[in-house]
Amino acid sequence: MKIDALDHLVLTVADIDATIAFYARALGMEAVTFGEGRRALSFGSQKINLHPASAPIRPHARTPQAGSADLCFLTGVPLDEVIAHLHACGVAIEEGPVPRTGATGPIRSVYCRDPDGNLVEVANVQSAA
Repeated sequence: MKIDALDHLVLTVADIDATIAFYARALGMEAVTFGEGRRALSFGSQKINLHPASAPIRPHARTPQAGSADLCFLTGVPLDEVIAHLHACGVAIEEGPVPRTGATGPIRSVYCRDPDGNLVEVANVQSAA
């Protein structure tokens, strides 16, 4: 057996509306509703399902907890523009730009935090020169 791709992941959050507002405003994700009123964030061909920390949807992680995630998102937008946009949205840059290694090779990243304190990395893929 071999896995081909990631379809979605689940983020446990304290306040779904605050989470959607942050990711839509700061990262350009789209809020979606599916199933019986469940909420998610959509970007590219991926989705982040949102579970309320006060009532996680079953089945769920053994210890669902808001603020325990570390996420990395790729963008083609130059990091100088990403930083300016995040600052305009009132989002503090915690670190970066710094070189890192992504799933397929070198990336350059900046780090910030979402309303729950999850670490959010936004990165550009670097060419292997």
